[in-house]
Parts: sequence; C-alpha cells; structure tokens
Amino acid sequence: MPYKYETHMHTSQGSDCSSTPGAEMVRRLYDLGYSGCFITDHFFGGNTAVRGELASYDWEVRVRLFCQGYEDAREMGEKLGFKVFFGLEYARSATEFLTYGVTPEFLIDHPETADMPLDRYAALVHDNGGFVVHAHPFREADYIRTIRLFPHAVDGVEIYNCNNRDEYNSRAKWYAESYGIPVTGGSDSHHFWCHPCGGIITEERLESPSDYLRLMREGKLKIAERDHSKDLPEPQNPWAQTVRPSIDRLPKEVYGKFFGGEKR
Repeated sequence: MPYKYETHMHTSQGSDCSSTPGAEMVRRLYDLGYSGCFITDHFFGGNTAVRGELASYDWEVRVRLFCQGYEDAREMGEKLGFKVFFGLEYARSATEFLTYGVTPEFLIDHPETADMPLDRYAALVHDNGGFVVHAHPFREADYIRTIRLFPHAVDGVEIYNCNNRDEYNSRAKWYAESYGIPVTGGSDSHHFWCHPCGGIITEERLESPSDYLRLMREGKLKIAERDHSKDLPEPQNPWAQTVRPSIDRLPKEVYGKFFGGEKR
C-alpha cells in the first residue's frame, strides 16, 4: 500500500505568505488522501509570521509563537489519525534549507539560530540528530539576488517543487545528480484551496523523520508531481480572517512565565 506525504507546507500562524491555519491545511491533505505531512514554516530569517511587536518578545516566546501552526496541525492530525511532523524552512539571504528531525525545544535551546551562516546551521542540525534539504535551489525571483549552493552541507535536494518553473526543477535535478545528493520533492503549499498535490510517495509508513531520511538516501521515494485537478474555488478575500500567531494562544505555563498572571 503506498503512502503519500507532504514534505513542504506552510501555515498562516508560522508563515506570513500563507493564508490557511495548520488545522485547515491538515484537513485538506487528509481529504486528498495523504497519510501525513511535515510543517515547514518560514523561520525568523525568512518570511515568518512572527513579526512586528511579536518579534520583540523573549526568544522562547517567539519560538512558541512560531510553532503555533505546527501545534494546530498536530492537534487536527491526532483527531484524524494523520501523522504530522515538525519542521521548518531556515533562510539566509533567500537561500532556504528545509529542516527535519529537530523539535521546538531544539530551537528554544539554540537562540544562535536567529542568525547563523547556513553551513554552520546545517552542522548544528546534524549534531542534534536532524537533517536538511535544500529547497528549490535554482528558483529565480525578485527576492533572490544570488543562487548559492551547499553540496557538502545538505542531506538532500528538493528537485521538484510544485511552485517552481520546470526549468528551475530541471536545474535542481542536474545539481543533485552532479554531486550524488539524494533527491526529494514537495508542494511548497500555502493555501488550502489550491494544494498542488506534490510531495513524496513511499511503500512504507513514516513513523519518524529518520524514516524519511533513510528512504531518501536509499532512493526509495517516488516524487509526486503537481496536479491541480482537485483544486477548490478560491474563497473571496481569503486573507480577511487569516489566523496569525498570538500570545493569547500560548500555553498557560509559558504565558505565566513571561507575562505574569492569568491569560486574557
């Protein structure tokens, strides 16, 4: 029995460019027949939703806010029997590493991740049992000034990104093959109504991120390509009621630790 997983997905609580909260994204994936997903919101060096006044709070508070999309998705996943794994998309100068196998506690314990060169960040992730995949390495956009490659720092290359042009994906495949780097794919989805149905297909269920890494290294992943035949109609003004991170949704003990008293 094949299993389908989304490896690159954003939520409105973690990523400023997403309009859909984690729970709603998971519900849509479940309806599309996926078995699980990785939440990979934009961390603080990228297009994070933890911005403005929220970015002025203590480091732990900022991390907890960042993780609200994942927590929302995980809670829905538990209700549905749908596996939800934590991840993030780490960026420096618009070069982005999808990160797996670490936890929110890893981020809390390492405030230096707020501003680390990508190679040092990858080494820190490896030291803590995680792994990194270079997301859409040949994407061209107005926010990307330089294409930078780190063939000896990454564990994999996203050679198929559903939001990429085909030529960008072809270059990523050439790059991975040139260096013998394991390959994978993802949707890079941001909105529930137009999920492009990408990701990976496996012959075994993923019980942990390490299963994903092992299958990627063994070349036992099938990459799912874009398919918009199941798109839903775009809602009118989908950004009007977008759910963003909020200190009011922090765990009680965290709220009390940093803000004192009872939650409002």
